[in-house]
Amino acid sequence: MTLMTEPKKTAALGDEYSIVKARHPGRWLSAAVILFLGLLLARSVVTNPNFGWETVGMYIRDVSIVRGIGITLELTAICMLIGIVLGVVLAVMRISANPVVRTAAFAYVNFFRGTPVLVQLLFWYNLAALYPSITFGIPGVDLDANAIITPLTAAILGLGLNQAAYMSEIVRAGILSVEHGQSEAAGALGINRLQTMRRIILPQAMRVIIPPTGNETIGMLKTTALVSVISVPELLYSAQVIYARNFETIPLLMVASIWYIVVTSILSVGQFYLERHYAKGGQRSLPPTPWQQLKRFVRVHDPLTGKGARK
Repeated sequence: MTLMTEPKKTAALGDEYSIVKARHPGRWLSAAVILFLGLLLARSVVTNPNFGWETVGMYIRDVSIVRGIGITLELTAICMLIGIVLGVVLAVMRISANPVVRTAAFAYVNFFRGTPVLVQLLFWYNLAALYPSITFGIPGVDLDANAIITPLTAAILGLGLNQAAYMSEIVRAGILSVEHGQSEAAGALGINRLQTMRRIILPQAMRVIIPPTGNETIGMLKTTALVSVISVPELLYSAQVIYARNFETIPLLMVASIWYIVVTSILSVGQFYLERHYAKGGQRSLPPTPWQQLKRFVRVHDPLTGKGARK
């Protein structure tokens, strides 16, 4: 005689399951400690009268400060454009089969990376002491160096040519990251080297080139503060002119710092989404946006989307 057992109840096909995350009290404890220390620091900064927050509020939107921000952004854009364009040319020269071209590019990069950018700025600013007249080797051409090399021109030449040396190494690394078989296949199809570089190699190298280029752009924005030594009225120089009159040094430096942080934060957001765009096709999943990271941080249950779970 066989005993009939009642069949076990199985979960309905449409039942929803969830995965409960493991608890990590150490993470919450460390976050609480860091938050507490951050609040203490913020309270100290806000309540310290030596920062002169009233003066900061008075000059944060001053006309000369806003004009200085515009010149800072203009210098950043122009110098990065020069650096990127010339950097691509130098990178191609560095990997050229011609030893003379390759050596010339190496000498350029070695010179501009081997000398401080502040020294280069001072050399360009005092170029008239070396060459009072500029002829470019063309008969009949005689230009006054003092009239051509203005403080703004010296700043653009100094920062742009220096940036080209660093960008050339970034672009060269991106080009070398692409498999050599790509150029060999293009050559087998009868595509010349210039078209291969422009249409095949560089688009694939962008995933490697974009992240450090974004960092270099943010670095260039802050490096423009060096041109204050040659009297270019950018953000820091504008703040220096004001505190030379009213002797409010710390508040005006705080004004400049706040604007630098604001602009670099905006550039950082743009860099993140640009990197995310060029990451398509190269990663299984795109890096999460800040909003997606916040939602993942506060979420306790992860929905199970496998078989038997409701999507």
